[in-house]
Amino acid sequence: MEEQGIFLVTRLSVHGKEKIVSAFYESGRAAELSCMSSGTDSLLGNIYVGKVKNILSNINAAFIEIADGVLCYYSLAENDTPLYTSPKKKEKLVPGDELLVQVSREAVKTKAPTVTCNLNFAGKYLVLTTGKKNLGISSKLEQTERQRLRQIAEPFFQEDFGIIVRTNAAGAGEEELREELTRLTALVRRTLETGRNQTCFSLVYREPPVYAARIRSLPQNRLGKIVTDDRILYEELFSYLSEYQPEDLNKLQFYDQEAPSLNSLYGIGGALEDALRERVWLKSGGYLVIQPTEALTVIDVNTGKYQGRKKQQDTFLKINKEAAVEIARQLRLRNLSGIIIADFIDMEAQEDQKVLMDYLASELKHDPVKTTLVDMTALGLVEITRKKTQKSLFEQVYSD
Repeated sequence: MEEQGIFLVTRLSVHGKEKIVSAFYESGRAAELSCMSSGTDSLLGNIYVGKVKNILSNINAAFIEIADGVLCYYSLAENDTPLYTSPKKKEKLVPGDELLVQVSREAVKTKAPTVTCNLNFAGKYLVLTTGKKNLGISSKLEQTERQRLRQIAEPFFQEDFGIIVRTNAAGAGEEELREELTRLTALVRRTLETGRNQTCFSLVYREPPVYAARIRSLPQNRLGKIVTDDRILYEELFSYLSEYQPEDLNKLQFYDQEAPSLNSLYGIGGALEDALRERVWLKSGGYLVIQPTEALTVIDVNTGKYQGRKKQQDTFLKINKEAAVEIARQLRLRNLSGIIIADFIDMEAQEDQKVLMDYLASELKHDPVKTTLVDMTALGLVEITRKKTQKSLFEQVYSD
């Protein structure tokens, strides 16, 4: 039986600043890390009454103000049904219009936060949407499970909102899905009703703290315990689970031993420091060099200290396959997103290149965030894209 994962939340001093660090451990190793400034609330997922500041027709976008001086990017192409807070005829958006918007992506470096009128309300098994009003099933699920979940979900489907069945719904029963749907439906309707009666810049819905909300995205079939050693964080986790995932309250534990500390017991600080290093060593003696840039992330694979006796091309394939496993792990661990270019060791045989690409594709499927293996270029560079919503771990540590 596979060892159950542990989700840990604690406070640590990181580069001289107090941070709330959360970590998901699988098979004794950190699989995901997050590092947020203590006392800093994220905008991601929050819903506001925003005001259209200006329209940029040349890029088919608008900037919407959600608080005094806080401007957010709003795509006109992706929001064909604005959620006006007051009745309005179907006409083009104009400056001064007030809309109900949700922050769908945090500010990253010089880019403003992104907002949308396609509101999403995520649970452990389901996501309800006000924009795309259809029934969707996670493509990561096996075909038979997709069919089973579709049969369960179809009777719940209504035309006033869409339903997305998440990967975590694998194995979930009808009663579990029904209970979550009831909770989310009430939340959607309450939010829409409240939003239409609020003044401009009002915060209509606040997303739970990032470290708490992450629980619903963890692989539920492998989540055994939720542990913290901080009383305030424990109370917030208890509150979140009570409201959104009451069936998981029994997994929450408070660690009250003075020695060893939770950090020492699991090596959280060490895992965080390792995840910020540029070089990652492989068991074979090879290594990766991970370099985030403004536009993309570059990962270089090197033979390093490898002392294998196999012929050169077999050696290269072995190291590349080991690197593929570690690259998939590092993308998730460091929350690397956007465009990723991996420069594997050159291999002459097309058959070896195909073996590597298939191997990498299978490893990337384990990532809960949408990750796409695009192709290998003529120069042998492998292109990967990973959906971006939150800051990378590096940005969380150094930009807050």
